[in-house]
Amino acid sequence: MKNTITSSLLTKNKVEKISTKDFQQQDYMEAVKAFARLTYESVYVIDYEKMAFEYVSENPLFLCGYSPEEVLGLGYEFYFKNVPEKDLILLSLINEAGFDFFAKLSDGEKKHYSITYDFHLINQEGKPRLINHKLTPLFLTSEGKMWKAMCIVSLSHHQQAGNTCIYKQGTDELWVLDTTTKIWKKSEKPKLNRREIEILQLHAQGLTINQIAEKIFVAPDTVKYYRRRIFERLEVSNMVEALSSAVNHKMI
Repeated sequence: MKNTITSSLLTKNKVEKISTKDFQQQDYMEAVKAFARLTYESVYVIDYEKMAFEYVSENPLFLCGYSPEEVLGLGYEFYFKNVPEKDLILLSLINEAGFDFFAKLSDGEKKHYSITYDFHLINQEGKPRLINHKLTPLFLTSEGKMWKAMCIVSLSHHQQAGNTCIYKQGTDELWVLDTTTKIWKKSEKPKLNRREIEILQLHAQGLTINQIAEKIFVAPDTVKYYRRRIFERLEVSNMVEALSSAVNHKMI
């Protein structure tokens, strides 16, 4: 089983040849490091020519108790050490379906698309933790293949692994992967109205229902009504999940 998963993860987008023109795209690592210093999320860069990690930030969530240098050294072996086998099979499926989707895009559009999905990492205490993983192209080869990608890791607001979506920057376009049929189904990002976004923002500031009601001059029951609408629209069950979903969808 491991050999099958390894083959899928390592060969689906294997880059065989890098041209001189491709190498002219290289001056970027300082920008990646600066971004990593500013975000609470874990950041790393994948090089599909070397099939290795090129950069791993110091943020602890992705590291699973290792140092960034150790994770760099492990490369893809890191996944086999720290992802449960069930989720490795899922990652193999997502990897194959994701690159098939990507290959069908025009070269001019490819950098506008990103993928997000959830899987478990085993932390240093040996406990599985559900994380959200986002991946977007950094560089393409002259042949249109993904050469390098930036990945962002944060805690997932879902309860189970999967939840695989591809979205296009600057649009409401969204494709959701059916892992049973391996088919991408077109959908739309959830939408909130102005008042719902305002209430989410106030919750993010730590205000209680009564404080929010006082601030926007409505009754507490009205705030509760909007909260229920937010949960329904985002398909979540509590405010923590709602805030996480809203951040992931760039609503607040």
